[in-house]
Amino acid sequence: MVNHKIVSRQKWLKARKALLIKEKKFTRAGDQIAQDRQNLPWVKVDQEYVFNGPNGRETLEQLFGKKSQLIVYHFMFGPKWKDGCPHCSFWADHYDAMLPHLGARDTSFAVISRASFAEIKPFKKRMGWGFKWVSSNRNNFNYDYNVSFTSEDIKNKRVFYNYVTGDMPMTDREGISIFFKDKKGDIFHTYSTFARGIEIVNTTYRFLDLLPKGRDEQGRGQFWVRYHDKYKG
Repeated sequence: MVNHKIVSRQKWLKARKALLIKEKKFTRAGDQIAQDRQNLPWVKVDQEYVFNGPNGRETLEQLFGKKSQLIVYHFMFGPKWKDGCPHCSFWADHYDAMLPHLGARDTSFAVISRASFAEIKPFKKRMGWGFKWVSSNRNNFNYDYNVSFTSEDIKNKRVFYNYVTGDMPMTDREGISIFFKDKKGDIFHTYSTFARGIEIVNTTYRFLDLLPKGRDEQGRGQFWVRYHDKYKG
């Protein structure tokens, strides 16, 4: 930030208009990608997954409620972990406020982790979150949707994550998956994104990107992120 260029209002406006041209191109490209995303083919979900949550045992179909669309956030929280992932928690801090708006657009939302519901419940209470969070501890959902990995695959460096196979020195990763339920009750997997692909839903990052310092992560990723009850000042 030292010795940043300072100009007149007129010169700033000229530079801002030049940037606006690029921003509009970026917006239009994003619109096209969104359309391409909607045009992807679907995969029918043939397995019945049963989760444990605040309402006891619930199937994937029941997570839809009365809606035809379901967003699943894959939260990094494995069995016997002390707490959920602080970075997934950063994302999760944004979710409650959007729920009424998603519901108005025929969409339900759920967070799913491999930790048992008994492990999830106190952490969720501590964080003060209200969204639905269920456990896939007794099924293969996380493995089938490529956000949890077997010890054998980790050992052999053949973990499939973010659409490539390679080294992954951890058992669980983050992601978002989208599902659709038709009028017959059939469920389809329509989309998944992982790693930096989930940044699109992080409102804090969207605002930080507008600031002079930007994300100010200095090439160290999310080194600054804490649970929201652990920040100082």
